[in-house]
Amino acid sequence: MSTGELLSIEPQELQFPFELRTQISCSLNLSNKTDNYVAFKVKTTNPKKYCVRPNTGVLLPRSTVNITVTMQAQKEAPPDMQCKDKFLLQSVVASPGADFTPEMFNKESEHHVEKCKLRVVYVAPQRPPSPVREGSEEGSSPRGSVSDNGSLNVAELSYVSRAHVERHERQYKSSDVRSVISKLTEEKNSAIQQNNKLQQELGLLRREAKRNQGGIPFVYIFLVGLIGIILGYLLKRT
Repeated sequence: MSTGELLSIEPQELQFPFELRTQISCSLNLSNKTDNYVAFKVKTTNPKKYCVRPNTGVLLPRSTVNITVTMQAQKEAPPDMQCKDKFLLQSVVASPGADFTPEMFNKESEHHVEKCKLRVVYVAPQRPPSPVREGSEEGSSPRGSVSDNGSLNVAELSYVSRAHVERHERQYKSSDVRSVISKLTEEKNSAIQQNNKLQQELGLLRREAKRNQGGIPFVYIFLVGLIGIILGYLLKRT
């Protein structure tokens, strides 16, 4: 908690559980620790990236306000997951019942403006506990390393995630190859059986053809002989 003369600020860092292509929010609590009205204003070095609600206002004596800071969805992760964005919280004593005006923070107003700088930190997103034992290697989920201050090591996370994906891709490819090999083996065995059956049928046809070719001369000779006997018998009678 950061404590100034006018406001207590919690937390001192804006921590975002960084995830690509995801809008992320965090909270900032301001407490007026005085018996005066205190006006505040929140500024950032990257206004297009963040949305702050409310970014201005007047706190009643001893009151508290919750500010929501929303980071727009990011397409790329910064190098080493380090963020250079900063926020500046300004506060000044205001007149009782006064509404917020930008002029309260002008140098010409001769009011003492209290300033507090807040930095942005990316932390590892919270995940539900895995049912697989942490000591298990086979089938375990990839885990990114987290430094002592909670920052996510994106290099290790990317490496582990890539290895996890490649391992599953190899498993899928191996399964597809085994399926194709099994199918080809079945087709090969079926073709061999069909070939053997055709060979057997061809052998039967060849044997039948040989028998038919050998039978034609014998029948011819038998008929000639029979005709000769009949003719001889008729000649003897005449």
